[in-house]
Amino acid sequence: MEKRDIIVIGASAGGLNALRRLFGAMPKDCAPTVFVVMHITASARSVLPQLLDRIGWLPAFHPTDGEPIRWGHIHVAPPDHHLTVHRDRVLIRRGPRENRTRPAVDPLFRSAAAAFGGRVVGVVLSGGLDDGASGLRAIRRCGGVGVVQDPHDAEWPGMPQCAIDRGEADHILPLEPMAALLSRLAAEPAPPSPPVPFDIATEARIAEQEFTTMSEDTQAVGKPTTLSCPECGGGLSEIRDGPALRFRCHVGHAYSPDTMEAAQAEAMEKALWVALRTHEERVEMFRRLGDHARERGQDLTAANWDSQMQEARKSAELLRTVLSKPGIGNSSSPNTR
Repeated sequence: MEKRDIIVIGASAGGLNALRRLFGAMPKDCAPTVFVVMHITASARSVLPQLLDRIGWLPAFHPTDGEPIRWGHIHVAPPDHHLTVHRDRVLIRRGPRENRTRPAVDPLFRSAAAAFGGRVVGVVLSGGLDDGASGLRAIRRCGGVGVVQDPHDAEWPGMPQCAIDRGEADHILPLEPMAALLSRLAAEPAPPSPPVPFDIATEARIAEQEFTTMSEDTQAVGKPTTLSCPECGGGLSEIRDGPALRFRCHVGHAYSPDTMEAAQAEAMEKALWVALRTHEERVEMFRRLGDHARERGQDLTAANWDSQMQEARKSAELLRTVLSKPGIGNSSSPNTR
């Protein structure tokens, strides 16, 4: 009989310490198959497998695309690549960013839910914003279990708190007791898995970068909106995901509520800085035009240029005031990454 022996884990800020504590507390005779996504800078060289190896629980490594699953090992997503799973292998793909990051937690969770159903235990650890909450919902819809770090135990409570707020946590507890829970769950028989919902299977396929069907898939799981993707400018579709709304563009970029807010705030700040630069360039242009007109004895023309220079200067000062206010360019959500 199959057991709940597939554990998928998502973490971001504060995740390394959380993984160390959790894996360090795991019983040595517990050997599930583990998949880990931790947000990491795309250009960084990840030594996470080596760090997890030193803990001495299970061997950890970066898998390659198409590699068979290594049962009883820890599979760690490499930088700038999504980690997704099939029944017998892993996929390492540079698919569309989700929640402004690659690797992202939600693609791993959805793919595991589609591949293994009731065998999956999803775990959300320390991190900001809300990556992982949608994926945890997918796991539970496919018969799996959702486990969330107690926000009071997390260095960054955002990710755990979002999963809890959206009702996707079957268990909420600190890391040391969590180890005992995971050991117990991994030894339990897995329940029968329900049919994989269409939307979960479809979004799992998008993360694998199957471009031939991506636009059709996005339209199949969402409703078109007038909003545009902060990353590529494409049209966004609205996806109703239980109590939350999510957004995905036609090439696959996806946003949870908090990351959409953060992305729009960042785009707004960028636009304001571009406007400030443009007005300051106009101040300089009008000054030069006014000086040139005065040199030629065209005083009325010079006065006109001077007037426009003052208007541009006022606009620049107004933009500087706006940009100096707290919160401009930062998400107002308390669950910051």
